[in-house]
Amino acid sequence: MSNSKTTNSPSGGGGKTLGLIHTSATLVPVFAELCKKYLPNVKVFNIVDDSLIKNTIARGELTPDTSKRVVNYAASAQEAGADYILFTCSSIGPAVETAATLTGVPVLRVDQPMADKAVQMGKRIGVVATLSTTLNPTSDLVRRRALVAGKEIELKSVLCEGAFEALMSGDAATHDKKVGDALKQLANEVDVIVLAQASMARVVDTLTEAEKKVPILASPPVAMEYLATILAP
Repeated sequence: MSNSKTTNSPSGGGGKTLGLIHTSATLVPVFAELCKKYLPNVKVFNIVDDSLIKNTIARGELTPDTSKRVVNYAASAQEAGADYILFTCSSIGPAVETAATLTGVPVLRVDQPMADKAVQMGKRIGVVATLSTTLNPTSDLVRRRALVAGKEIELKSVLCEGAFEALMSGDAATHDKKVGDALKQLANEVDVIVLAQASMARVVDTLTEAEKKVPILASPPVAMEYLATILAP
């Protein structure tokens, strides 16, 4: 686990503090850029522990032990001074919801604003993932947020089998092709597509405008847009 603290505020004083909790160090610079764009006057610090996702993948599911650690990280972020906490990994989403009920400051899972936006945008919603441990939590979240919004939806979930393994082995081309093929096919069947993992977002830029027939949402920028309405109105 590593913990680093930065500030987007020129003065470094006053204002709100956002605690970001990641399961991959690769997401730190991604969210640093997003915070710079959407939350320029909000102080930010990062906590990184990739064992949370590694253990979840190894077990094939989110275990009680990992869930307890997620709750503990939320408490740690609050003690570190966070006014608001964002977990940037979708695979541990159910544990994040538990943490939200046990922490004294607001706690948000990164894919909730994306799910809400998709529900607003269409009835037929597609969910694409490269990990089953992420596909199921995000699909479940979309269904529950539709219930909260009082909307009936038709959900189509697609797992790009082998794509995650390809990316982890350094074969980004195979990953991108598998994800791209899934997006092009799904665009013919739904009104809006949500990407269950932030790592898939770069594939969208490789599609032509003709292939992007419907909106394709990635959780990091949508979450930042949402937080900007709360922390930097």
